[in-house]
Amino acid sequence: MEQTDAIPVPNDLSFFARLLFNGLGEEFNLNDQSEVSIAIRGALILYVIILTLSIITFKLGFAKKLPIFKSIIVYAFLALGCIILTVPLGISLPIAEGLLVSTLVLAIYRLRLHRERKERNSVS
Repeated sequence: MEQTDAIPVPNDLSFFARLLFNGLGEEFNLNDQSEVSIAIRGALILYVIILTLSIITFKLGFAKKLPIFKSIIVYAFLALGCIILTVPLGISLPIAEGLLVSTLVLAIYRLRLHRERKERNSVS
């Protein structure tokens, strides 16, 4: 049996993963330095996208003022959780896309809430 150093690229990549892993083709060779660097760079950029959108979603939807030590713990666990969301799931499932939609929905909600409170305070 012949050992191959090529890994097939899944056909069901999510939108962001398809953009980031664009130069790989149908499979990438582990012996080709340029293809390995594309795969590593794509995974790191996808992780940063997912982490950034997770932090924004957390701040918009759930975050309250926490002491600094508790904030550090929360964001450390958020960063660890995003590794799990990126590596096995984020490549084929639309994790980043879902986070983008939830960020937009929460931003619109917060903007409307801010406007309503501002109008209510100016009328009173």
